[in-house]
This record gives sequence, C-alpha cells and structure tokens, in this order.
Amino acid sequence: MQRKTCLLLTLFTTTLLLAAEPQARADEPAGKQTARPNILFIMSDDHAYQAMSCYGSNRNQTPNIDRLANEGMRFDRCFVTNSICGPARAVILTGKYSHLNGFRRNGNQFNPDQQTVAKLLQRAGYQTAVIGKWHLGTTPTGFDYWHVLQGQGPYYNPWMHTTDGEVHHTGYTTDIITDQTLKWLQEKRDDSKPFFLMYQHKAPHRNWQPNPKHMRKYDDVEIPEPETFWDDYEGRTAPAREQEMTVATHLSPSDLKFLIPGHLTKEQEQAFIKAYREKNDAFREAKLTGKERTRWQYQRYVKDYLRCIDSVDENVGRVLDYLDASGLSKNTIVIYTSDQGWYLGEHGWYDKRWMYEESFRTPLLVRWPGHIEPGSVTNAMALNLDFAETFLEIAGEKVPSDMQGTSLIPILKGKQPEDWRKSVYYRYYEYPSVHMVRQHHGVRTERYKLIRFKTRDNQVQDGPEAWELFDLEKDPHELRSVYGDPDYDTIAADLKQELARLREQYLDKEP
Repeated sequence: MQRKTCLLLTLFTTTLLLAAEPQARADEPAGKQTARPNILFIMSDDHAYQAMSCYGSNRNQTPNIDRLANEGMRFDRCFVTNSICGPARAVILTGKYSHLNGFRRNGNQFNPDQQTVAKLLQRAGYQTAVIGKWHLGTTPTGFDYWHVLQGQGPYYNPWMHTTDGEVHHTGYTTDIITDQTLKWLQEKRDDSKPFFLMYQHKAPHRNWQPNPKHMRKYDDVEIPEPETFWDDYEGRTAPAREQEMTVATHLSPSDLKFLIPGHLTKEQEQAFIKAYREKNDAFREAKLTGKERTRWQYQRYVKDYLRCIDSVDENVGRVLDYLDASGLSKNTIVIYTSDQGWYLGEHGWYDKRWMYEESFRTPLLVRWPGHIEPGSVTNAMALNLDFAETFLEIAGEKVPSDMQGTSLIPILKGKQPEDWRKSVYYRYYEYPSVHMVRQHHGVRTERYKLIRFKTRDNQVQDGPEAWELFDLEKDPHELRSVYGDPDYDTIAADLKQELARLREQYLDKEP
C-alpha cells in the first residue's frame, strides 16, 4: 500500500512538472506547442542598407522598418555568401553555400528534395507558409501554404502560384503580397501551432515601378549623389572597369521610364503617362550630355527606387500593426533583411554581385520581445548562411550537422561568444551574364578584404591582375587596392592562408 501511494505521488508530481514545462517539444500535440515563438521573416529584394533611415540614410525615411531597429537589434556587419537573388534565397533556406545547395546563379533550379529549414520546422510542428517572391524555379516544398510570384513577377497585376492553383490579382504587387500575408495570418493560420512565415517582396528590384500614389514623390527633391559616384576605377583591377552596370551608360529606356511597362490596366497606364511624360519631354528638350545627363539619369533611377521602398515600408507597417493589434507581437520574432545589398550610385553603379561592401553587406534587423534589448546594435560578423540555424534554435530544434552557418541567438541576447567568427567567405559565379561582373571569391576580416578574380574566360589566374586587397580602415570606400604594396605583403599572405582555410572549412573544392 505504501509503495502504491509513493508511486501515485511520483506520477502526480511528474505530471505537474511536465505541465509546467515550456510547450516546445515537436512530439507533443499541436495544441501544446503555441508557447514556442512564431517566426516572421520579411525579405525585400535589392534593398540597400543605404536606403534605410535606421542605417543613417541621407536619401529617404523608413519609419515602419525603423520600428524593428528601435524595438530590437540592428546588425551593421551582416554579409551574404553570394550577392545575387536566387542563390541568396537558396542559402537562407538550406544554411549551405551555393556550391553545396546547387544554386550558384540565377537560372539554376533549386533542388526541392534537399533539406531546408522550412521542412525541418514543419516536421517540428510549425505551420509554414511563404508569400511573395520565391524565384527558385521550382514549386515550394516544406510549406503548408504558398502564394508566390511567377518568376520575378511584375510590379502590377501579377499572376501567382498558390497551393490551390494559379491566381490573377489586380493592383500593386507590394500591396497584394501584404494583403495575402494578412489574409493568411487572419484566416488560414492554425492558432494551435506556432508559425514560420516568409513574407517576401519583389520590390525594390529593377526596374523600379512605383505605386501610382508615389509617382510624384521626390519630384521637388534632389537626391544626394554618393561620394564615389564619379569613381574612375583606376585604383583597382580590370574587372571593375569592364562591368556593364553604370548609371551613366547601362540604364535602359525601360529603367528610365521612356517606355511604359506592360501588365497595366488603363487606369494604371494613365497614371504612368501623367507622371513621366512631362519629365521626359523636358529631358529631350534640354538635350543633356556628359555629366549632366548622368546626373539626370541618376535622379530618375534613384527616385523610382526610393518610391518602391516607400511602399515596402508602408506595407511592413501594416503587418507590424496587425501583430500588435492581435497580440501576436508578444511571441513573434520578426526579422527584416534583403537578399543582398545594392548600389545607389556608389562607384557610379546600380545592381549588386560584387564583394565590394555595398552589395556584399545586407541590412538585418531583428525584434524579439523579452530577449533582445531595444535599440541595440551589433558589429558581430553575421551571414545569411546563419539564418536557418537561428530559426531552428528559436524553435528549440537541433541544428543539423551539415548546415554551415552559426545561430545568431547569442548575438541577439547580447552575449557574443569569444570564438565568434573573425572572417567571412564570399563566392560569386554568374559570368558571363547580365552586367558582366567576373567570377570572384574572397575573404573579409574586421579590417581587410582580399578578392581574387577569374579571367574573362573563367580561368583561374594569379598575379597583380587577379587580386585586390583593401585596407577598410584607411580606405572604407574601396577605391585603391594595396595588393602588391610591400607594406601589405605580410597581410596579403595571411589573408591568402585564411581564404584557403575558409574554403576547406566550407568544403569548397571547386577551382
């Protein structure tokens, strides 16, 4: 009798302890998992950190996105492994470099059978969804729900792939993606489960078509030109001079809105004509040439780009407002980033691809109530390679040993480990292709950056024309390579060793 009584007491005590545990185990019934944080991942396409007021922009204001910085953490050194749209998305899903996940360049197709963070979270009991831009060439897998653009998708009236078939929308794509995100949160979300939602914008991707209500914004403003706008590339190797992405020469009539885009309703077309005809006529009458023409093209390009970001910021605000109003914000970690950085006239360029800082570095803001000190800033070197591992640790799940990044949770909690990375590895593959940026790879440390370029016919080369070395403390704009300078010979040798070490660490055996 005494033994039975003891056994009953033990079982009763154990039951109480289990009931008091955080409801975070994947093998528990779905209704008992809601204490695990929801994860809302917001990604825009080509959003430069220079075009966010929380990063000190002198061009525009992003008050809604800034809320995440004010209420969470801003990363000032978050980098990408491969600065191009599709490959960046594949890295985020897999936690692996491009040479392992198989998606090296746009035009590749993502292998849907491989391990992804969405599949792992789905198995762990999370409800998973992706809404907006997908751009991986295959049907999403690992998601309970998807509502994604077909390819790049247009800025207006998009057709979208969904779990229920194709759907055609009328309206502005940035608004539509947000409408569908809110609809999922309000109507399709299973409130007995935590969710992992990827809310991904097309904007501000080329060719920067604004919402009609923003088409005249900035008309009476002159956007500042960056310090390096008139860069002559004399301080670097041939690849910097051979590219095809200058504001002066390579913007198309479509980019500059001399052509009215397709996919428009009559009302939308009239809005475009009204907004741009007068400015186009004035440009033709002025017959601008040389630097005056380049300056005009810069203003035309950058204002449309910023108008697209204004819509992204407004729509991020709509989602954040819903999280607050519904009470979801208390247990939802919100991440805002871009698939890579972007050139807003720096070095005279638009686009991305390079290991130079503006395209190599991406914005990253994270809000996690009760875990992140509001308004905090970190210089810890992070990578988009780390995102999948971070999501898994948030969910209380084990990170697979074949993932190559490191969870950012210690950084988010203000506890940077002593052994945190001191260098990052980069590799770009897409050549010959649009913009003609040569294949290259390299290593960045706290102070230095070493880059190695292939030849025009994609052969491995050595010598002065193959390498660039920058002292980022003395030359933050990367205008003068010091490779070959005797004062930097030891540093160059050390960086080459570090580059070799990182290639071995990340299993990159390709020439």
